[in-house]
Amino acid sequence: MNNSEKPWSKATVRRTFIAGIFAFLPLAVTAFILWWVDDKTVGYTDWFFHRRIHFLGVVLTLVAIYAVGMVTNSLVGKYVLRIVDAIIMRLPVIRLFYQGWKQIALTPGGTEGTFSRVVLIPDESGTMKLMGFSSGRIVEADEPSYCVFVPSSPNPITGRLYFIRAERCQFIEMTTEEAFKVILSTGNYVPRLLPAKDPPVLHGNFV
Repeated sequence: MNNSEKPWSKATVRRTFIAGIFAFLPLAVTAFILWWVDDKTVGYTDWFFHRRIHFLGVVLTLVAIYAVGMVTNSLVGKYVLRIVDAIIMRLPVIRLFYQGWKQIALTPGGTEGTFSRVVLIPDESGTMKLMGFSSGRIVEADEPSYCVFVPSSPNPITGRLYFIRAERCQFIEMTTEEAFKVILSTGNYVPRLLPAKDPPVLHGNFV
C-alpha cells in the first residue's frame, strides 16, 4: 500500500478483500472436501468398529490415492493403463468422450493434455509476453507450430487459442499448479520464470 493511500480507501478495501478471497478459497475448498469425505465414510467405521471414528475415512482415502499414484508410476501400472486406454479407444460411443477428455486432461509427466507444459508467447505487438499452456506437441503446418491456450485472469475457464511458430515459444520451468496460482492471484504470486530444462522446442530460443 502506498503512503498516499488511505487505509479505508476504495482501492485499498477492494485489494484487501480480493487478497482475502484468494487466501480463504483454498482453505474453504479443502475443508469442504474433508467434511464431505468424512460424512460419506464415517458410517462404515460404525459398521466395522461399532463406533463412529471421524476422519478415519479421510486418512484411508489419502492412503488409497497415494497407493494408486505409486501403481500408476510403476512399470506395471503404466502397462495396465496402456491396455485400458487401448480397450476404451475401441468402444464406439465412450471413445468420443474419452478421447475428448484426454485432450484437455492433466496427464502427469505426459504430453497429451493441453495443460501439460507452461509456455510464454509474444503478444500481438511483440513487446509483451503472454503465459499459456501447451501439450508440447508440434502441429503440422507450413511452419512448425505449437497450439497454445492462453487463459483469462482471474477466470481461467475462458481464454484464447493461438498457433505460434515453435521458435517463438518459450517453455518455462513452472508446474501447472504454479501457473494457475499466478492466474488466480492476478499476479500477486509470481515465481521465478526460468527456462525449461527439457523444452520441446526446435531451437530452444527465447522469444
